[in-house]
Amino acid sequence: MAGLPRPRAILFDWDNTLVDTWTVIHAALVPTFEAMGLAPWTLEECRQRVRGSARDEFPKLFGERTAEATKLFYEHFEATHLDLLRELPDAGALLAGLAGQGLYLGVVSNKRGTTLRKEAAHIGWDGHFRRLVGATDAARDKPAPDPVILALSEQGGGVPDGAVWFVGDTDIDMLCAVNAGCTPVLLRPDAPQPGEFQGCMPNLHVPDCRALAELLVG
Repeated sequence: MAGLPRPRAILFDWDNTLVDTWTVIHAALVPTFEAMGLAPWTLEECRQRVRGSARDEFPKLFGERTAEATKLFYEHFEATHLDLLRELPDAGALLAGLAGQGLYLGVVSNKRGTTLRKEAAHIGWDGHFRRLVGATDAARDKPAPDPVILALSEQGGGVPDGAVWFVGDTDIDMLCAVNAGCTPVLLRPDAPQPGEFQGCMPNLHVPDCRALAELLVG
């Protein structure tokens, strides 16, 4: 943490930063791909390829059938996501500790906003966050800075700067942080690989929620 400003606000990615949702995302993508006449991705391919929002990525995958594919995906997703939602280890303790320090906390996700807020309420974390921003809530989705600005729009959020940490597990999170002028923090077991984060290198890497809590909460 040497040389980094202590955060006044922390914005988190949601999927696979605080909660494990790869299983439910993959389970909804498989029948969507099949209905579109495409070979489904494996779970590992899903982990590697899912980055942007459906609004941004589905037109590239499904072209003129984007609206149909989007409807199918969300039908399957909504049917199972709350049952399959799992807290990542120590995520709840991390959020409670940070909130107890009075830090401004928010979420910036490429999951549809209504779904994001439903999941946060279901797991009992919605009270920790000042704003939960998902796909289509802002004019543009991650990696554009728009959702970051919206996530900080409640009293005490201020403008994006280095004292706002953006914590996520993918390159799109780090790029969003850089685009918004925030401090990018990578939270995942694997350290950054050479050449992986071109133009959006994390300022800090932590392997898990416990490590971030030890750094900021003690």
